[in-house]
Amino acid sequence: MKRSMILAGVLCVLAGCSGKKAAKFKIGLSLDTLKEERWQTDRDVFTARAAELGAEVLVQSANSDDSLQNSQAENLLTQGVNVLVVVPHNGKTSAVIVDSAHKAHVPVIAYDRLINDSDLDLYVSFDNDKVGQMQAQALVALKPKGNYVLIGGSPTDNNAKMFREGQMKVLKPLIAKGEIKVVGDQWATDWQPVEALKIMENALTRNSNKVDAVLASNDGTAGGAIQALAEQKLDGKVVVSGQDADLAACRRIVAGSQAMTVYKPIKQLATRAAELAVALAQGQAIQADQKVDNGKIAVPSVLVAPIAVDKSNLDATVIADNFHSKDQVYGK
Repeated sequence: MKRSMILAGVLCVLAGCSGKKAAKFKIGLSLDTLKEERWQTDRDVFTARAAELGAEVLVQSANSDDSLQNSQAENLLTQGVNVLVVVPHNGKTSAVIVDSAHKAHVPVIAYDRLINDSDLDLYVSFDNDKVGQMQAQALVALKPKGNYVLIGGSPTDNNAKMFREGQMKVLKPLIAKGEIKVVGDQWATDWQPVEALKIMENALTRNSNKVDAVLASNDGTAGGAIQALAEQKLDGKVVVSGQDADLAACRRIVAGSQAMTVYKPIKQLATRAAELAVALAQGQAIQADQKVDNGKIAVPSVLVAPIAVDKSNLDATVIADNFHSKDQVYGK
């Protein structure tokens, strides 16, 4: 499979023009983890759409273990997958997966998270820079001045760095003016809420509870931060961002302890990724209008737009899309 095939043509599957039932293909889906709610949704939507198109999906989850993910990818290749779709735990070390796949003439799609320093075939994700901007913009609108704590995601996740780049595009001018002061800035290992809890507890202690906003990079870290704030009776008083529209986060938005989340239409992303994977398995040329630099090449990319969500548009977005039901969110 030559990478050039990705740079031209039109993906017939996405256009709905494939009149024949797809032949049976094997797609390897290598996931970093299934611990977080959203990845279970990605897996289920992806496998369902691939099955509709006649493909079998072999799923492996690495439990955030780099070496395990690498060995699982090798195992998928030995099982004869036609395409490998990877959600990398570590965007740098996963480059070996791309190398191994290409030696077996198997194209690789990086799903949601970029694989750096590799001849990656395709990147399918959300506009992660925009996600970070949305998070910061939402907090600045509520707290244009004051003490901010920044809680980043996993330092091995390239997305976490992209979110931070977007966040700082909004914050830097205000920091330079002295309107916002960053009183805490740490990264949460493997996006663990318990890490965010510790980071927040320490930040509150260092600053005598004088914190106005917490820029948490996803809903899991937001939950950990809010737990620490609740212990000091500051939940609902300090504005907190998030991402992924997890059910717990949506409930916190309704309750007022979390200001916002970024809803990423996972069904749209996973469906499109499955269609792209099947197209590559069939040897179809595809069109990717965007490119993202991974440190080695400009990777052909398909990026889906994220949506900022707060209490005002929760019903019109997350609930309207049936991502969560109204009963689930409001507890009725």
